[in-house]
Amino acid sequence: MLYWVLKHLFAGPLVRATFRPWVRGIENIPAKGPVILASNHLSVVDSFFMPLSIDRRVYFLAKKEYFTGTGIKGWLTAQFFKSTGMLPIDRGGGAASEASLQTGLRVLSEGRVLGIYPEGTRSPDARMFRGRTGIARMIMQADKPVTVVPVVMVDTERVLPIGAKVPRLRKVGMVFGEPLTFTRYEGMAADRFVLRSITDEIMSELHALSNQDYRDIYASSIRTKMDAEAKALAAAQKP
Repeated sequence: MLYWVLKHLFAGPLVRATFRPWVRGIENIPAKGPVILASNHLSVVDSFFMPLSIDRRVYFLAKKEYFTGTGIKGWLTAQFFKSTGMLPIDRGGGAASEASLQTGLRVLSEGRVLGIYPEGTRSPDARMFRGRTGIARMIMQADKPVTVVPVVMVDTERVLPIGAKVPRLRKVGMVFGEPLTFTRYEGMAADRFVLRSITDEIMSELHALSNQDYRDIYASSIRTKMDAEAKALAAAQKP
């Protein structure tokens, strides 16, 4: 109920009036059945702009820290993320990764729409990076055929760049590409080469829809390097 109220009466009208988002290819989203919206990731606001543009409710996997804060602020943050379709996950490895997979599979088994960022994290420099195979695992392990719709967010990094706390007024856009299916790989869920092939095909479609430069490395590697360089610079500037 709160999701509907926020989308149609408060957040939705406010966002549309303020940022004037344009949308192309909305007809490519199936009206029913399990769907993965596979998107590039330029800003934290991607997860807010995208659901407002389509009729069906979209679920995202969000780090559990958003749901475990203390005090009034922590409670309000948790309630906001829950009301906007965010599902808490542990981003650690091993059992935590498996739990995240199962959470996504549950959404798909219910015939719902799941938003996924195949790059695994926000782009540190507005370029597109190599996709991680978690999306392919989810597609292959789902208990029914999943339709994948590639989505490109445009200029959202100009609204809220990494490190910024106050949104800037910029016009943004979304492009929904032609649906993809991978039933031809049925029975090959354990083949890591198949998982990489599926992931690369999705990333290729995203690259074709966007004007981003592409780098065949993981975004997390670049962010780790940038963080290390920033720390080293800060340490060098200390008296």
